[in-house]
Amino acid sequence: QFVESGGGLVPPGGSLNLSCAAAGFTLDAYIIGWFRQAPGKEHEGVACLEGTGPDTYYTLSTNGRFTLSRDNVKNTVYLHMNSLEPEDTGIYYCGAVRSTLTTVQAMCVITYSPVDYDAWGQGTQVTVSS
Repeated sequence: QFVESGGGLVPPGGSLNLSCAAAGFTLDAYIIGWFRQAPGKEHEGVACLEGTGPDTYYTLSTNGRFTLSRDNVKNTVYLHMNSLEPEDTGIYYCGAVRSTLTTVQAMCVITYSPVDYDAWGQGTQVTVSS
């Protein structure tokens, strides 16, 4: 499973760095995605990357403000978020699917129930408000 951390309350224009640590498996064989669930809405893809390799995908909502990184030694994926907007508010989750079954783009664009992912986290709350 995943353990997400790093969320919090920030004003508009602020920054946060989220972490997603994998437990019980290694990232190498998976595509990993960050997903966001805004209040009253279904979760949606935010940014996705390969567990090994260079491919990444960012959804339009990130608009160049978010950056993914990965530390395979620590088995952790990071989401660096800048210029945060109130619309970025929500619970941020990590999910993983075996890389033989999906691509980084499909991982972000097509969303499923959390139980359908090979791994899913408990989420971390991000609130952007003045």
